Amino acid sequence: MLKRTNPLNSSSLATLFCMLFIVFGHVTFAQNNPTKPTPNSSLQINQINTTPEPPKVNASSYILMDFHSGHILASSNPNLKVEPASITKMMTAYVVFSEIKSGNLSLDDMITVSEKAWRTGGSKMFIEVDKQVRVEDLIRGMIVQSGNDACVALAEHIAGSEEVFANMMTQHAKKIGMNDSTFHNATGLPDEGHLVTANDVAKLGKALISEFPDLYHFYSEKEFTFNKIKQHNRNTLLYRDPTVDGFKTGHTEAAGYCLATSAMRNGMRLINVIMGTESEKARADETQKLINYGFRFYETHKLYRAGEQQVQPEIWKGVEENVSLGLAEDLFITIPKSSYDQLKANVDIPGLLTAPIQQGTQLGTLNIMLNDQTVMQKPLVALQTVEQSGWWSRSMDGIGLWFKSFGDDD
Repeated sequence: MLKRTNPLNSSSLATLFCMLFIVFGHVTFAQNNPTKPTPNSSLQINQINTTPEPPKVNASSYILMDFHSGHILASSNPNLKVEPASITKMMTAYVVFSEIKSGNLSLDDMITVSEKAWRTGGSKMFIEVDKQVRVEDLIRGMIVQSGNDACVALAEHIAGSEEVFANMMTQHAKKIGMNDSTFHNATGLPDEGHLVTANDVAKLGKALISEFPDLYHFYSEKEFTFNKIKQHNRNTLLYRDPTVDGFKTGHTEAAGYCLATSAMRNGMRLINVIMGTESEKARADETQKLINYGFRFYETHKLYRAGEQQVQPEIWKGVEENVSLGLAEDLFITIPKSSYDQLKANVDIPGLLTAPIQQGTQLGTLNIMLNDQTVMQKPLVALQTVEQSGWWSRSMDGIGLWFKSFGDDD
């Protein structure tokens, strides 16, 4: 490797180097072009191994996704736009939780029930017009009892009207990558153009868990009593499978029977969304088949932590001789069971690195290989800022780079 420091002590040779720098100072050297981090990319892995095919599922669309890695383990028509029915209430909850997290709303706030909320049809928590109800009770009424009246009461309190609240729902949806979903109401009652996809609902489920860990527990509650009326959670998997801890059912004549579910076993969490099944029993049975498949044949591992140094390449014309590169976020991977020992990693760092470099700039790529095939790629970013060095040091590095450019022509 070309040495970074000047080993020559002779004043005449030092003068020669300076003359060379003046002569060739305008030579352009080949180097990489650092950019901002590119979006993370992960490839489906169930096509490069002998893992059994997913079970046959009788539904219009579905998706099975690992929560930590985002890997899709099974899907059918995941981007088909369909009516979501009460799956909509997951997005309503997301907006409500966001207002709580931002400090605009409290669980102890009291909300006065409007006549519109009281009159809203479909499933109810049985609030009464002009009565005041705690936000926390309305959340339980919305999630556990699937109360449309609770949704409207929350929407009107937060946004002034359900129509404005629906616009907020769509805006929040776009921010978390739900690019194929549009919301026209807070309840999921039929409304032309009120559509989601299974893929988008899975993204929403991931966001609910990761962004609101202190509020997610509402989804695991099996019953709630309000106004002396006890109602049970319609998600029958909460009673059947102890590893299932949340999300929402939905049903209208047009949408069919729908179910979004999350389950965790041995530290591995799966999110499953199934749309358009033929019965309440079918949506539970088909969901159970899919999550059992995922847990049986796959495993998830945390390979690297965010901010940990992964490689320290040489840097030219900087106050430091090396720059630390790492990941901007934790790296999880979902792979077929018993294949962990086949994982390999390598790093691509194109060209020569020169200062200045800003912290967070992408300077390379970390490639994860399974059975010699790339299954995941993540950007490697600078973990610290490296400023330019002084004039003399930059001059010496400029000469070194010029000589190096000749040596690289072989």
